[in-house]
Amino acid sequence: MPAPKTHADIAKRRLINERLIGAPFRTGESVVESLCAVQAQDYLGALWALGQRVAASSEASVEKAFQAGRILRTHVLRPTWHFVLPSDIAWLLGLTAPRIKAVSAYYLRKEGLDDAKLVLKSQRALARALEGGQFLTREELVSALAGAGIQAAGLRLGYLLILAELDAVICSGPRRGKKFTYASFQERVPKAPERTRAEAMAELAQRYFASHGPATIHDFAWWSGLSVTDAKRGAASCSPALESYNVEGKTFLFCSEQRSARLPMPCVHLLPNYDEFLIAYKHHEVTLAPNLVQPLGRENNVFSNHLVTLDGRVVGGWRRELDKQLVRIHARVLCKLSPGERRALEAVAERYAEFVGKQLELSVSFG
Repeated sequence: MPAPKTHADIAKRRLINERLIGAPFRTGESVVESLCAVQAQDYLGALWALGQRVAASSEASVEKAFQAGRILRTHVLRPTWHFVLPSDIAWLLGLTAPRIKAVSAYYLRKEGLDDAKLVLKSQRALARALEGGQFLTREELVSALAGAGIQAAGLRLGYLLILAELDAVICSGPRRGKKFTYASFQERVPKAPERTRAEAMAELAQRYFASHGPATIHDFAWWSGLSVTDAKRGAASCSPALESYNVEGKTFLFCSEQRSARLPMPCVHLLPNYDEFLIAYKHHEVTLAPNLVQPLGRENNVFSNHLVTLDGRVVGGWRRELDKQLVRIHARVLCKLSPGERRALEAVAERYAEFVGKQLELSVSFG
């Protein structure tokens, strides 16, 4: 492919490498394997993030992999939820958990969780409660902790569970109705080869730039939760070496083995608010068109919803409302759409309705 010269070129390459255009994946777990980690605190939005990259997928088919434990959900990279594969979770935690703990140290002290004996006692109680393939809800784990003499609620409970995730004691179990459960890490995660810290940094960098590139070192540091120094070390260790181009004053790195795909014109996506195409980068000049963003005041909340992109650039927001038979999609677009662009928006809205198994009711406003 020709060298990228503009932010629009960068956006197109990201669409290709993140597989938002071109050949789709066959399964949701293949998406997670390629992207390495997929931000997932908005669970239903994260299912759509996977689903739009999978051919002929439905919400139920994507969730099936999560229910079966082929995709796990835990706190890793940055202190928030991510989808990861069982084969990757251990080395990702080993690499990033120490920094998450360091970033969270103030809040841990505030909740009295800088007491190593207390944390160890809580983790032993959680491990006992989950033995034998038990999948327990947050409320049920509160009871298990209380039985061990540990009172936990609110932030204190949240941090105890996060620490247990970071220390590879617990991980996600299947949903029970609409409630999430936790499982024993040792029972749900198969043993995987250990990696040194240097090997893990190189692996993470290789997979990030292959699936998210072109991106900057600061983008990688933000996404991974690593320091900029470690991010540079990881990128320097990639094999084969990463290529780089200076585009509009910044150095973007990417793997030399670029996929190629024709950008459909127009190319419209309805992205969930934490889609990797948006959240995986520290700086957003590539995806946010200045002529649309700069006039917006603080009171304008179009970007607080899920996001509408046109040819890889954010042009508005969307939200959804579900009932038994309908999904109502309300899209607000900050620019006029041509007839072809409007049809593309309608087509992707129909695709989302198919994904959630509902009939579509679409409304679009402008400005």
